[in-house]
Amino acid sequence: MTRKRGFPPVVDSGVRVLVLGSLPGEVSLAQGRYYGHPRNGFWRLIGAVLGEDLVKLDYADRLAALLRRGVGLWDVFAEAERPGSLDAAIRTPLGNDLTALVDTLPRLAAIGFNGATAARIGGKQLAGRAQTLALIPLPSSSPAYTAPFAEKAAAWGVLGRYL
Repeated sequence: MTRKRGFPPVVDSGVRVLVLGSLPGEVSLAQGRYYGHPRNGFWRLIGAVLGEDLVKLDYADRLAALLRRGVGLWDVFAEAERPGSLDAAIRTPLGNDLTALVDTLPRLAAIGFNGATAARIGGKQLAGRAQTLALIPLPSSSPAYTAPFAEKAAAWGVLGRYL
């Protein structure tokens, strides 16, 4: 089975909130873009937090808008074997060095974990930072997690406190 590799972090020194996913899915990997699947709610959810319609923007402008507003992106896994896109199918993962990245972000106040896998893996790696950072588990933006959008948006809204 071919190993799937994630993307580099989208961060700069102004990041106050870092959103960590697990590993990009098939569509995102094929596009070379974070949250590329049209049914993934990430861009709508983070747009609601920011009060900005990110969906209408092209990808480069979406990333620029995130950074301009203090939001960064990355994943807890650098690579893994995984048929399909479900986190439950991830095998032999290699984690990203989250602690090293966090150390480069002087304004970081909170980390949002996009989904249960990201929260479990990332939360474990960053547990020592809970004194100085808010570690926030979020409902997955994936279409596989079928909670209503309004419910997801209410939970994601907490990120706005840190921006």
